[in-house]
Amino acid sequence: QVQLVESGGGSVQAGGSLRLSCAASGSIFRINLMGWYRHAPGKQRELVAAITSAGSTNYADSVKGRFTIARDNAKNTVYLQMNSLKPEDTGVYYCAADLRATYSATYSRHWGPGTQVTVSS
Repeated sequence: QVQLVESGGGSVQAGGSLRLSCAASGSIFRINLMGWYRHAPGKQRELVAAITSAGSTNYADSVKGRFTIARDNAKNTVYLQMNSLKPEDTGVYYCAADLRATYSATYSRHWGPGTQVTVSS
């Protein structure tokens, strides 16, 4: 069984910073893509940033230049450094990982329970 556990959420004022972490544990053979999604009130869940095992990254246009995604493959951990936060960044942030539990398994997506980020103006 695989678990993803996020940490680092909280409340900050606009212009502030937060760093989210997500560690994957359990039966893991290989992790390909890891990423962060957010679900804002009244909106659909959206991709914020993603990173491959080789380090290629992808960002939502709304966070480019402000957020940085990174990962530590040895620790099965992904990070999201969020700077210059805006009230519209408020939402529940979910970690996701596309991984194979065993050598013979296919890739499947796993999700963390989410962590709340609140940015006040």
